[in-house]
Amino acid sequence: MNKKSRPAPSRRTFLANAASSGLLIALGKSAALGAEAAAPGAVAPPASSLLPPNFANPADSPIHALLKGIPLPRMVPIETVFDRPVLADIAQALIEKLRASRVLDTIRPGMSIAVGAGSRGIANLPLVTRLLLDELKKIGARPFLFPAMGSHGGATPEGQRAVLARMGFTEEKMGVPIQATMDVVQVGATQDGLPTYVDSIAAAADGIIVVNRIKPHTSFRGKVESGLSKMIVIGVGKQKGAETCHNLGYGRMEQNLVAMCRATLASGKILFGVGLIENAYHETSQVEIVPAAEIETQEPRLLEEARKLMPTVPIQALDVLLIDEVGKNISGTGFDPNVVGRYPTADVTLTDRDPRITRIAVLNITDVSDGNGTGLGLADFTTERVFRKFNFVETYCNLLTSTTATVGKIPMVMRNDQQAIQAAIKTCLIGDQRKVRLARIKNTLSLDRTFVSENLVEEALRNPRTKVVGPATEMAFDAEGNLR
Repeated sequence: MNKKSRPAPSRRTFLANAASSGLLIALGKSAALGAEAAAPGAVAPPASSLLPPNFANPADSPIHALLKGIPLPRMVPIETVFDRPVLADIAQALIEKLRASRVLDTIRPGMSIAVGAGSRGIANLPLVTRLLLDELKKIGARPFLFPAMGSHGGATPEGQRAVLARMGFTEEKMGVPIQATMDVVQVGATQDGLPTYVDSIAAAADGIIVVNRIKPHTSFRGKVESGLSKMIVIGVGKQKGAETCHNLGYGRMEQNLVAMCRATLASGKILFGVGLIENAYHETSQVEIVPAAEIETQEPRLLEEARKLMPTVPIQALDVLLIDEVGKNISGTGFDPNVVGRYPTADVTLTDRDPRITRIAVLNITDVSDGNGTGLGLADFTTERVFRKFNFVETYCNLLTSTTATVGKIPMVMRNDQQAIQAAIKTCLIGDQRKVRLARIKNTLSLDRTFVSENLVEEALRNPRTKVVGPATEMAFDAEGNLR
């Protein structure tokens, strides 16, 4: 058979050949699964084949030659004590607040109640949700859970169920059914004509309750940011609601959130919200029950209380910041811009409180994020390990809905942690690299224990709440060049 008459390979054959040759880049789980189905029993390619063929950075590459002489500072572990109000008995606090608010008085035996569960790594969220479900069952209601997470999980019912499961929300653990759909119904519209939507299964219930953390948003400022209003509009409204609210950009986000939440509340579908506030140690410091009629007036006060408890990096002005891990369980933007002073939009004006950091290197993505690399675009350098984990489908569905393209970009990819650190130092615009001002944090939720370069210890100790907890040591790397 000559070339002209040779039939084109089938999609199955193409995917099998691509996988075995190393030409298939990880474009999300759907592509990987397709390749596996195409070649059952085939030997999987090595992890390095997930990198495109034109990516060549072996140990003896010119990139290594440019970076190998960059000096690395000795690092000193420090601890900072933040204000730490914490609920000693979350169950008691929730039940007392439920009874005092009398929000359960309107729920009658036999009523179907939809409880929205989100997609963030919120302290005690499964516990609080389970306690709420138990109280609803005690009064004879028929509660069920539904994913209230906009476009997360690849904007599919199966993907959103999987996100809930990774967070600890299963039917067995919660004791109620979980019902998932991406279908919505319109329940109202703002004065400007923006439609408001509600999950179609939840809309058919006798009432909806939302549970969410209240905190500063990562991309805009307003009297309401992340919290109950946002979950009602963007979470309960699914991908359609999230897209509608985001379409005009973050410059209109506060205005849209308030107006769209007001329109949804007017439908009578929402009964009340459970608002959680966390301290700087990622612990629950406060739980509040907010009746639907009071959400617009009460949430701004709760937001300000949450803002006062936010942790900060130990040094405000840095040449280099190393972030061990980013992920959707840490922040909607992978790492919290409020902590590091890098925001995905121009709609946030830097304040005196914001750090000034020249270079940021992200070293890993949390496993629970399932490859969602939202936030990488705010960093300057990352690693091959991160690139291999990057799930295009999970990330892009999220960002095409939120319209924040910047955070989905991929920074310069270095071979390992050591190269990423050296690249950040090399490009941080200082004359003497031995004097680099460098700090290392685990993530933006864990800032009580951090590492700073030896030359920053005196400055760090100016904060009376900071102390040195170990000697200065060289950075230690494993055989792969990653930090131990």
